[in-house]
Amino acid sequence: MIFPTISNLTKDQFNRYQLAIATAKCARIITDEYVEQRREADKNTTGNRDVDRANAEAIVNSDYRDKKAVKLAIDKIYAGEYEIVEDDTVKAAEAPAEETAPAEEAASDAE
Repeated sequence: MIFPTISNLTKDQFNRYQLAIATAKCARIITDEYVEQRREADKNTTGNRDVDRANAEAIVNSDYRDKKAVKLAIDKIYAGEYEIVEDDTVKAAEAPAEETAPAEEAASDAE
């Protein structure tokens, strides 16, 4: 059996389509964060292989590096770190409004 179930994720408020769209948008946010962390780690390279590896491990979130973005998105939606709002956008539960603005703009551009 797949955990968490669709009804656990949607809390019987949204349909599967809305869940799929929200999960994809959340996965994109996670992927963008990972890319930014890798870019920051690459900026700090020194040429020493062992030091560079330690720096990269310190900068890059291990969950982002080791798990698939979609699985992380599902886990974050289930944990309540991200929530699905009525207009099919994903919003961080405790993030300020500036961080959710690009996702809302992308949703309005798609319409």
